[in-house]
Amino acid sequence: MSLKPKFELRIAENDIEVRDAQRLRYAVFVEELGGDGIDVDHEERLERDEFDPAFDHLILYDRARPDGDQAVGAYRVLRDDQLHALGRYYSESEYDLSRLKASGRKLMELGRSCVHPDYRGGAALAQLWVGLLNYTSRHEIEVMFGVASFHGTDLNQIAAPLSLLHHKYLAPEELRARVLNAYYQSADIIPLEDLDEGAAMKQVPALIKAYLRLGGVIGDGVFVDKPFNTSDVCIIVDLAKVPKRQRAMYEKLAAREGTA
Repeated sequence: MSLKPKFELRIAENDIEVRDAQRLRYAVFVEELGGDGIDVDHEERLERDEFDPAFDHLILYDRARPDGDQAVGAYRVLRDDQLHALGRYYSESEYDLSRLKASGRKLMELGRSCVHPDYRGGAALAQLWVGLLNYTSRHEIEVMFGVASFHGTDLNQIAAPLSLLHHKYLAPEELRARVLNAYYQSADIIPLEDLDEGAAMKQVPALIKAYLRLGGVIGDGVFVDKPFNTSDVCIIVDLAKVPKRQRAMYEKLAAREGTA
């Protein structure tokens, strides 16, 4: 990694920039985490799917890196006013979103979040978060949601953190997505009184912890995605409830390495 990154955060404006995000996703989701999928292009090293053309792609570049290898963070987002392109959200292949869609709130789905391994634990994720929150403000989004993943598909290995999320962070009924009946597995695996909450929280992935700090809650159940080698929960964030101090913290961290 460059000693002094030159960050630029932008919404992809063309296919070349979308491919930058897909190439980073391949490195993280396929090469690093062992995922796969019917649309993954192994020859070109692109992690992509049918939803990509409908989404906006938020990409963080480090312009200090060599040409062709500058994308170091990515998110993709789909506002409810963009839904007509496909007629469904990505999450609807895993979750029943009927309560969310009937809530009357302005929704945005997010997903495919990834950060280059050289940039984890620093300002890169904060850059993405500030960009994401600014995007939601600009488009007057009220609730953002999407699947977030634990690595691996053995629920016995992640029973404690899943149970903690179920007991402490279950979404209110009016916004509660639920795993589709055909795939439903409960996240209520270990009774709350039997949990070591501190140890369980340490097993929660960093991205999910970040959502929790924003006031995020989870849907009902866990979806096991064997091709992608993940176990997914549905994260729901009511943006009116995001703590001001948390947003300020991300802005301060991002400011340490200003965008170009």
